[in-house]
Amino acid sequence: MTAPVPVTVVIAAHNEGAHIGACVRSASFAAEILVVENDSTDDTLARAREAGAVAFSHPFVTIGAQRNAAIERAAQDYVLILDADERASPALGEELARIIAHGDGTVAWRLRRRNLFLGREIRHGGWERDRPIRFFRKSLRYDDRPVHERVLANGPIGELKQRIDHEPYETLGEYFAKLVRYSRDWAQQHFARGRRASLWAVTVRPPVRFFTMLVLRGGWRDGSHGVLLAVLASVSVATKYAFLWELGRVERLRGAGETRI
Repeated sequence: MTAPVPVTVVIAAHNEGAHIGACVRSASFAAEILVVENDSTDDTLARAREAGAVAFSHPFVTIGAQRNAAIERAAQDYVLILDADERASPALGEELARIIAHGDGTVAWRLRRRNLFLGREIRHGGWERDRPIRFFRKSLRYDDRPVHERVLANGPIGELKQRIDHEPYETLGEYFAKLVRYSRDWAQQHFARGRRASLWAVTVRPPVRFFTMLVLRGGWRDGSHGVLLAVLASVSVATKYAFLWELGRVERLRGAGETRI
């Protein structure tokens, strides 16, 4: 490519000093790269700027709100969303340039991710279906969900051919560090929408997830990594529903006038 692709890359980051530079550089084909940061205690901002991004801080509410804050500042008409643990490629930049040059009625595109776990690509267990909406016209915005945020697309949705690399967990420590936070946010989100969980759900759903991921979706084909992921997925489900059950328990005790929760 002889000219920058007319797209704004948006990256939301928190304490991503170890990864943000490589992420920004992987998207160097873009005319603009915005990094929106919140409450980092490391050098995320400095490293993002060194790599060529425009970086700024914004108070955190949800990940969708962080991205929306950056989209508001976007100078280009198209936006590509990346996370700090993702890597784009020149081939992706070329594909985006072609789409922008020959635009049709499509308003958003799904982006396939090549997911890695502990350094190995995961091809089964459901991870191969990972296709979030990540490229879209800047008029679109994210919803307000704390987890599993969605782009509010109001038109035709396409799918890009090129993939990005995604390595959310380089170590098991990173996985468990995120587990409680994500599980609690998931439970609070669903509780606010009227969902409740019984102890039966806490008991039954984890082994069902394990079996589905390992056997029905072929996770065993990824070897020991696939087996471990199925185990961790069941732990994640148990944690989410345990938090949801706890919220319901507190609600019931308060309704009964209990003073000790």
